[in-house]
Amino acid sequence: MEEPLDRIAAYHARTKHSSRRYARGPGFLDWETQPDPFRAFAGARCVGLPLRLDAETPPFGRLEGHDPAPLDAQGLGLFLELALGLSAWKEVGEARWALRNNPSSGNLHPTEGWVILPPLDGIGAGPGLYHYAPFHHGLEERCRLDRLPADLPDGAFLFALSSIPWRESWKYGERAFRYCQHDCGHALAAAAYAAACLGWHIRVLTAPGDEQLAALLGLDRPDSCARFEPEHPDLIAVVSPAPLPEPALPPVTGEWVGEANTLSPDHVVWEVIGQALALTEKPSTAPVLPPPSIAIPPLAASLEPAAAIIRRRRSAQAMDGVTGMGRDAFLRLLGATLPDQDKVPWRSWPWPARVGLMLFVHRVEGLSPGLYALVRDGQALDRLRADCNPRFAWERAAAEVPLYNLAEGDLTWDATQVSCAQDIAGRGAFSLGMLADFDRTLAEDGEWAYRRLFWEAGLIGQVLYLEATAAGLSGTGIGCYHDDEVHDLLGLPPGGGPWQSLYHFTVGGAVEDGRIATRPAYGHLSPAGSPS
Repeated sequence: MEEPLDRIAAYHARTKHSSRRYARGPGFLDWETQPDPFRAFAGARCVGLPLRLDAETPPFGRLEGHDPAPLDAQGLGLFLELALGLSAWKEVGEARWALRNNPSSGNLHPTEGWVILPPLDGIGAGPGLYHYAPFHHGLEERCRLDRLPADLPDGAFLFALSSIPWRESWKYGERAFRYCQHDCGHALAAAAYAAACLGWHIRVLTAPGDEQLAALLGLDRPDSCARFEPEHPDLIAVVSPAPLPEPALPPVTGEWVGEANTLSPDHVVWEVIGQALALTEKPSTAPVLPPPSIAIPPLAASLEPAAAIIRRRRSAQAMDGVTGMGRDAFLRLLGATLPDQDKVPWRSWPWPARVGLMLFVHRVEGLSPGLYALVRDGQALDRLRADCNPRFAWERAAAEVPLYNLAEGDLTWDATQVSCAQDIAGRGAFSLGMLADFDRTLAEDGEWAYRRLFWEAGLIGQVLYLEATAAGLSGTGIGCYHDDEVHDLLGLPPGGGPWQSLYHFTVGGAVEDGRIATRPAYGHLSPAGSPS
């Protein structure tokens, strides 16, 4: 019998990897029980959405300030496809798998998307809760609502995300709870970019608690999942033509329809994940005030249509070890991760920045190879500097962004070793670890904010993916890293002290595997968007 966790910090420590011991996971991959990546609700009415692969979208580098598109089936279809839809199918031999516009750890996709809509022509005659089905590019009507759960202006609706931990724990065991959370952050950022393509604003609501959100999405109902496959609420946001104050969400009633499919014929129950979910349950709170903002400087940006970049994004499987990155593109990429409340995706993020970037620079024009820090929260600089290796230089490396040179030298081996000895971390133009202001965040906001730190890391990861793609390069998220060996490299207190590494990433020139064929994302659908 496992010892129960009494603090979420114990879960975090328990699920750390090291070169001597990896977090508990399955001894092998049982392909007979691999979870279905597509949730479906038998008996629910399914509405096919228009597939607008040729729709015009703003330039990627100029997403703000556009006139909003109307809220209709056309706009909703483009929004959900760019946020959570398929980007391609891959084939090798008899194996075939789908890629999506929102990336996922191991391409396992624990994240599910929901919309709560007013009456819309071609969608529904009354208000309703719908589950987005990316395979069919359609909406499954889960509940015919008696009324909307918020007083919203014309053109506004609610968008929510939830997670199915079993999809990740099938492969990753106890550490899977972490991956569900940063996948949620990736999906939120993907939705923010998708909304901006239509001139819409999206903003996460800070007040609702998990219990309230579970009831709203029907995740507390027995027909919402099969046994051992519970779905957990993550967050809910308002999507609107213009920024809105946070609306209240009173309870609603309606007629529920449909029953969730079973994802696997058998399961391994990882009790520690259930304990972590209980420890990080979000309570209902008062709305939070807007966070401090760091303005992004005017840096040259891609004028390619945003939708083209979103659909072209891929997770690199290997880097060539040769391709570098220009200084301007590098600074543009770093600037885009700064929490500027006037920019996408950070205008969707209502909490203060609590994650910084520790960068292993290998081949960036104008920068010496070495270790650098991008400080995204100015209040953290003095404390981080005091806690790190006292020999670090902390010399400002760029006027445009808060980037500091800590130590010069070839760190390709170090970057590789702390990323579970994966060559991809040392063969890119640069790689990084995301370092969270861990103790401070949990002390200020409670243990539920553990999830929020990973969401923030996921948002940063999606920015890195898209900025790398816009620069003609590739990126990939790295969920396997040796937590405390990262901390040791930085000279932090044992175990990281108040700081914790949450997520790694690398950017560079990808090596393509010519054995794998690429097929169109929606070749299985008719042009109208319904199953063919």
